[in-house]
Amino acid sequence: MYIFLSLLLFLSDGYVKYLTWAHLPHASMGSSLYPYGGVGVFQNFMGIDFALNSVTNQGAAWGLFSAFPNGLLILRIVILTALFIYAVFVDKERKRSLPFLLILTGAFSNILDSFIYGSVIDMFHFVLWGYSYPVFNLADMMIFFGVATLLLQSLLEKFKSRRGYETQRS
Repeated sequence: MYIFLSLLLFLSDGYVKYLTWAHLPHASMGSSLYPYGGVGVFQNFMGIDFALNSVTNQGAAWGLFSAFPNGLLILRIVILTALFIYAVFVDKERKRSLPFLLILTGAFSNILDSFIYGSVIDMFHFVLWGYSYPVFNLADMMIFFGVATLLLQSLLEKFKSRRGYETQRS
């Protein structure tokens, strides 16, 4: 089941990136089209704008370390490999399987972009109450939700263990 889900997410991300690369003009901050040459999906919905833009990113989140794309690629591969080894061979908690699957699938997809396109392809662009949020893709969402789920699970475990400790003391 997890392999099927991972494959489905991976192929979906790759297909959306291909469509973005092949059919959307590359974003230009100086474009007069809404916004930055993208295709507007909705505008001013409770102060939020959303568009599809074709943006490439050789760096990490927010374009960090874009001056070092080769070093960043090597670091990504090392981290992905270490996380894979940990998730498959070390971590024995089944409840963490889905979050690790999301993180590994998203990270692998973004790494593969570097080999196919020379950089990561991003397409979802939100403007939140005047703040232009960095453009992202499906793989980024997988990584975000995987990490967020792991954090929530960790916080819940700590909360439960603290509650159990306080109950024992009473």
